[in-house]
Amino acid sequence: MAITQNYRLNLIQWYPGHIAKAEKKLKEQLKRVDVVFEVRDARIPLATHHPQIAEWVEGKKRVLILNRVDMITPQMRSLWIDWFKRQGEVPYFTNAQHGKGIAEVARAAQAAGVELNQRRSDRGMLPRPVRAVVIGFPNVGKSALINRLLGRRVVESAARPGVTRQLRWVRISEHLELLDAPGVIPVRMEDQEAALKLAICDDIGEASYDNQLVAAALVDLLNYLEAVATDLLPKKPLESRYQLDSISFDTGDIYLHALAEHRYKGDIERAARQLLTDFRKGLLGEISLELPPN
Repeated sequence: MAITQNYRLNLIQWYPGHIAKAEKKLKEQLKRVDVVFEVRDARIPLATHHPQIAEWVEGKKRVLILNRVDMITPQMRSLWIDWFKRQGEVPYFTNAQHGKGIAEVARAAQAAGVELNQRRSDRGMLPRPVRAVVIGFPNVGKSALINRLLGRRVVESAARPGVTRQLRWVRISEHLELLDAPGVIPVRMEDQEAALKLAICDDIGEASYDNQLVAAALVDLLNYLEAVATDLLPKKPLESRYQLDSISFDTGDIYLHALAEHRYKGDIERAARQLLTDFRKGLLGEISLELPPN
């Protein structure tokens, strides 16, 4: 679905200076890394895939982690598992905030360590801890994942993009060292439909987008998903939350104006912010904004 058709004059672009500097340092550190943990947002696993990661980590073991599994339905999780398997990948689903799935990720790191040190032993070298890096878009839960793996809070974690600004090595155990890196994003967002999904999910800086346009795009996207994947979404999430059905309105923008009149005394910006906040907190239900291709 082309949700960008009404937003072409409001392109979403965000590449703050700290990310540019961190990306340069990250590429230098990647030479020391054995394993790459790529963390994506389970609601938008395709939009949160950095197109250059495969090039950066060529030849290294990669562990794919889809965080925020609590925000999608078990049916969607099964569909994504099947789709990724067809691509030759095994995704690990986590809820880093509450520790779900962390043990499986730790075991994957452990297995990588056994493999690494077997190779070292075969060459007559002493064993050493596995060096892993956690890579992903801003605010997908990288720091929360590291804190869970360590069992205590050692890196700053918050529900907003851009919190981690420096690269930092963290020793998880005698077997594992992790590099916490700031979120990485493409220099230019060529796919504006993906950029809108990043904005909806708060996986990109707020300065890059207009809340009202993004909230309207969310309504359009929910209406589309409800039409094509009814069984995979909560029933009428907007009507259940706001007692105002979106289907009877031609566009998300018209619905947003109606919602502002209905609930927020005509304050459209307040309505937009509340709608986005409610989605991000899961108050509209378990909603995946992407369906597996085909």
